[in-house]
Amino acid sequence: MASNVNPTVRRRRLGMELRKLREDKGMTAEQVAERLLVSQSKISRLENGRRSISQRDVRDLCEVYEVEDPRLVDSLMQMAKDSRQQGWWHAFGDIPYSVYIGLETDAASLRTYEPLVIPGLLQTTEYAHSLVRGAWPETAPADVEKRVQVRMHRQKRLSETDNNNPELGPLRLWAVIDEAALRRCVGDAELMIRQLEFLIEQSEQPHITVQVMPFALGAHPGVNGQYAILEFPDASDSTVVYIEGVTSDLYLEKANDVQKYSVMYEHLRAQALNVDQTRNFISDIIGEYAGKVGESR
Repeated sequence: MASNVNPTVRRRRLGMELRKLREDKGMTAEQVAERLLVSQSKISRLENGRRSISQRDVRDLCEVYEVEDPRLVDSLMQMAKDSRQQGWWHAFGDIPYSVYIGLETDAASLRTYEPLVIPGLLQTTEYAHSLVRGAWPETAPADVEKRVQVRMHRQKRLSETDNNNPELGPLRLWAVIDEAALRRCVGDAELMIRQLEFLIEQSEQPHITVQVMPFALGAHPGVNGQYAILEFPDASDSTVVYIEGVTSDLYLEKANDVQKYSVMYEHLRAQALNVDQTRNFISDIIGEYAGKVGESR
């Protein structure tokens, strides 16, 4: 497939266009479902971009909405065709968070809060291996390797030269990381030293900002758990709040939900250590790990 075709984003854009056509027609999803003899949930999934949509679905919906402009119908049909192509991540087989990867691939900026582990985009390969093995102990070695390879491939979005979508430029990343993620010894002390050194190195890039939320600051707006906010270069693509789950993930796109999480993130950034304090803080923890390495020899 063409490198600039992102099926996840195409589905979202197509779903938004179809929802607009339905609302302009003054119809409910239930009414449309009755006309097409399908379930209301199918119409909802088509509109929120969580379900693959066929050209036949688009044709039928355009007939229901009495779309008379052939150019608009052709455009929607092409979007449906593009949305059924495969993204780069499909080469790795069944990936449980493929929807998120598709969004991340096309995002212009990502704000994330991680309370327990180093963010995936800032992990070293060996840290990722150790983390996946620990988090999913029953996972076969081949599947562990696949997950790590996908994670490393995702990091290309932080590089302008390796980016699958060169016109976007590198992903603008802002990561607030809880102190617990730095002190949780994934692997051994030597591995953590290399991981934290890599974290400092990445934070020195102009489009990557890392802040630490130390234990000493007590309760803060991130105590409810991990989340990420993705924003896109196209104004027609709504901002998405992503919350990762064990068996399923949550994607919030309603303006009120996005606003609440955005405000919460602003409080996080304001309360966390600034960039220079963060690097010094991480360096001190590296020193602690180095002391443990020395004691073991």
